[in-house]
Amino acid sequence: DDESTRRLVGASLSKTMLQPRFLMLDRDGVINLDSEAYIKAPEEWTPIPRSLEAIALLTQAGWRIAVATNQAGLARGLFDLATLNRIHARMHDMVQRQGGRIEAVFFCPHRSQDNCACRKPKPGMLLEAADRFGADFSGQAFVGDSLRDLQAASAAHMQPVLVRTGNGMQTLEQASLIPDGTQVYDDLMAFAETLL
Repeated sequence: DDESTRRLVGASLSKTMLQPRFLMLDRDGVINLDSEAYIKAPEEWTPIPRSLEAIALLTQAGWRIAVATNQAGLARGLFDLATLNRIHARMHDMVQRQGGRIEAVFFCPHRSQDNCACRKPKPGMLLEAADRFGADFSGQAFVGDSLRDLQAASAAHMQPVLVRTGNGMQTLEQASLIPDGTQVYDDLMAFAETLL
């Protein structure tokens, strides 16, 4: 009857609302402007228009957000760990000033030839994040701008989301390699608005 249907719907909604919602974001090309010469200093870290506001909207709507970023510049000696920490401190500070929060940053310090388990397209950082948060990330979104982001998401059983910022337009040209079910948005704000 209608009453028992209402009770069932109410129970499933409250269960959904109790489960924390997680989002993983790539950094360069999704949150900040990318550089072929690498982001090597805090002052080189420049947010993409509306990306910080998007993170704030999502935070305020109850989403827990973490970042997973390949940082081969460390292995190449272009910057050191202290500098990377200062770059991320700038990112955290600018996000917080907009009313948002990034709970954790996972980074791979290796080059592709190091054959590590953490460098995207391998899912190591995403699996580590799920373990650290003590959560099942299956079906949760990972937003990136490159093919390796989408492949890492797929390997971790997360929902691949591609934004057209950063390398996004070039990634779209590799349509045959993009994992099935990938969602595509103009930028992080367009994704956030759709999600909310």
